Amino acid sequence: MNKPKSKFDQKWKVIRKQSMGWWNLVAEHDLKKVDKAEDKLNKFITILMVKYGYTREQAILEINKHWVAFNRAQTVAEKV
Repeated sequence: MNKPKSKFDQKWKVIRKQSMGWWNLVAEHDLKKVDKAEDKLNKFITILMVKYGYTREQAILEINKHWVAFNRAQTVAEKV
């Protein structure tokens, strides 16, 4: 039985498009590793931890911060 996809996995294609702009040390080959991973969120967190020296908690906070800002910008753009 397949486990349901996390919200991160469901939004991965959108997050992927933004990632290199949000984190300049993240490269295409890093994103391809996440593409192949079963647990995309965990793999992406690990990449941020390695590239930026974040703790797991810092990586999660950074992901959330960028995602919230992106969603706000999208909402504002839709209203204009």
